[in-house]
Amino acid sequence: MADNASIISPQQASSRVWWIAGLATLVFLLFFMNQVIIRIGFLPIVVKDLLDIAMVTLLVYKLYTIMRGTRAAQMTVGLFLILVIVFFNGIVKMSGVSWIVENVKTVWLIGFVILFQPELRRSLILLGQSRIVRFFVPIQATEIMEEVAKAAEDIARKRYGGLFVLVRDTGLKAISETGVRVQAGVTSELIVSIFMPRSPLHDGALIINGALIESARAILPLSQNPKYQSLGTRHQAAIGLSEESDAVVVVISEETGQISVAENGELRRGLEPATLADVLARIYEERPAAKAS
Repeated sequence: MADNASIISPQQASSRVWWIAGLATLVFLLFFMNQVIIRIGFLPIVVKDLLDIAMVTLLVYKLYTIMRGTRAAQMTVGLFLILVIVFFNGIVKMSGVSWIVENVKTVWLIGFVILFQPELRRSLILLGQSRIVRFFVPIQATEIMEEVAKAAEDIARKRYGGLFVLVRDTGLKAISETGVRVQAGVTSELIVSIFMPRSPLHDGALIINGALIESARAILPLSQNPKYQSLGTRHQAAIGLSEESDAVVVVISEETGQISVAENGELRRGLEPATLADVLARIYEERPAAKAS
């Protein structure tokens, strides 16, 4: 039997390939940043210009996805109309509009921050959850796991039943999109309220990615392992997702209040609430290893 510590899982191998490819691309850009690719008349287009266009496009797209369907989208339309008026005034030079623009432009930045404060905060949270940032500044899992453990203890005591998915390296966007988007910070009070029996979100799983609750009422794949067929749907779903990804799944029985953790297709049952935070923090920070055959 092979030693687990010497085996690299498919997730680890894929992650290393992406990082190597990213570093190679960065080195290429640094050396060939001013290399001319094409000329349009007298205007040369260099690699730096293409990179600039790509970054601006990505920024605009990200802002669009964050603000889509929110109040900020309507405010953005209003802001765009103001900018159009300012641009038009720069051409025709209307004295009244020019006076207004000159007197209010000093407070525009403050007004922008106040109006878009929720969206700016959410954007910064999403930026902090990105893999690039987490590679250089790892998220401290202890506080998050303490909140999860506190919620699990409360849910177990009240016999609500619960199912939490803690995302690691494998992305679970497809799973998260089956549920209701939440995009909120991880707090025990919020988690408990979601799994209250009368809550419309209590059925399904809660997807926790770093310090952010991405969605609730998500649908997980059920395990096909015969030895788990006698378990309830929540437990089969927890094991099923852990078989297909490196996620850690916490499941709480509605009948017994027992707390279990699923990882790599295995279920650890009967965990004590007092030790759950330490167990989760240790598992969450470890790199998943493939099972020995």
